[in-house]
Amino acid sequence: MTVERYIRILAGTIVLVSLALGAAASPLYVSDWFLAITAFAGLNLLQAGITNFCLPAIVLKKLGVPEAACKS
Repeated sequence: MTVERYIRILAGTIVLVSLALGAAASPLYVSDWFLAITAFAGLNLLQAGITNFCLPAIVLKKLGVPEAACKS
């Protein structure tokens, strides 16, 4: 797997878990404050798209996870 796939899996997992814990209709509901994690994940994705800076990507690259090959 590549850095990009790990980032997508991480972001998707964070959003789904925080929604499950923060949505009042969920059987796993804990607190409305878990929705702040969903908002943070969304803002982080927006920031990464605009600035091209993603800390988890940097960490994964240092751990030796390969980047996606360019398809031209």
